[in-house]
Amino acid sequence: MSSATAEARPEHRNLAGAFWRGFRNFRRSRPFWGGLLAMIAGVPILYFPYAHLSLGGVTIAMSTTAGAGSLIIGVLLIILGLTAWFQPAVRIFAGVATTLLILVSIPVSNLAGFGMALLPGLIGGGLMMAWAKLPEPAVAAGVEAAEGTTAESVATEQPAAAPAAAEPVTQEPVAEQPVAEQPVAEQPAAGASVPAQQAAEPKEVR
Repeated sequence: MSSATAEARPEHRNLAGAFWRGFRNFRRSRPFWGGLLAMIAGVPILYFPYAHLSLGGVTIAMSTTAGAGSLIIGVLLIILGLTAWFQPAVRIFAGVATTLLILVSIPVSNLAGFGMALLPGLIGGGLMMAWAKLPEPAVAAGVEAAEGTTAESVATEQPAAAPAAAEPVTQEPVAEQPVAEQPVAEQPAAGASVPAQQAAEPKEVR
């Protein structure tokens, strides 16, 4: 078997790299951190009303009438976080609802899970409302090319339009100078003799 007929070795696929690239694309295309913080805020709200804490051998149970409200608020926060992940179009609604639920949980659910859910919930709601999708690379390149073409066309049109916009040069009328009147030679009288006429005429200097 020659090298020309040998089968090509299949490329080694890096599963960890492929998983990380897929996770990075998933994270960049949605309000990932806002949804994650909203789900984190829902955990202490759910946990403390149904937990049995022991302090110095004394068991403390907080399963009061606020347990139902804490259950509803905690589940809604987790659902809103998942909604922001898988339905980014409703991120504004999810962010506003998360912020309102965190504020309601202060009097309803043990001061928002003893304050452990307050800060993550408020930050997560703000991140979901502030998130915006990145522009597509092709669209951004097309917009930049169109802006560059427009700037070049404007730069080329401005020198051509400058002479037309210049003010027309007005020529001031030149004052006509009066022609100096040439002295008219006096003609001799009709009765004068020819030598007198010749004497009156100027002689040409050669």
